[in-house]
Amino acid sequence: MEVSRTETMASTSTILRASRPMFRQAAFASPARQAFARATQQQQQVMRFRFQNRRWQSSEAGAGSQQGQSQQQQQASWFKRMWESEIGIKTVHFWAPVMKWALVIAGISDFARPVEKLSFTQNFALTCTGLIWTRWCLIIKPKNYLLAAVNFFLGLVGIVQVSRILMARGAGNEVAEVVEEVKEEAKEVKDQVKKQVKA
Repeated sequence: MEVSRTETMASTSTILRASRPMFRQAAFASPARQAFARATQQQQQVMRFRFQNRRWQSSEAGAGSQQGQSQQQQQASWFKRMWESEIGIKTVHFWAPVMKWALVIAGISDFARPVEKLSFTQNFALTCTGLIWTRWCLIIKPKNYLLAAVNFFLGLVGIVQVSRILMARGAGNEVAEVVEEVKEEAKEVKDQVKKQVKA
């Protein structure tokens, strides 16, 4: 039994037409139902406010356990502050610097690489990025000290790498000059030897 395309479309449109009243009921709920929902929400908010600042303590809590409780409260309050902060754990202002430490670690691992394999432009760009963003992180609101720290260390790593590259290039130029001098001296000695052989 084959079903034609028109029959399929007709049955689909029939289903949609039949379900319209159900969607309308949800969208246009009765005013009594809406009022009940509002009252329930308001009551839940009042209850949350009432019980928000209450401290519950068991009857077994003694003086010795109060120290432990105060430490737990301090830890809980630190976590709560970090969670609710503008640059807290649940924001990009926290996770972006955490992930950016990978660049710093990669730069530190490049300390062991030969200088010939390092890119000057890449390390210069990392240096500039680190230094510029270190300053910028202290200007923007909210101030992000974690991001400023990672950018500062990124700038330091970049400065070390760029200085290594420049020192190697400078030493390379000195070596090239010495090689040229040795070549010139070798030519002079060769010419002197040729003159002595001819004489």
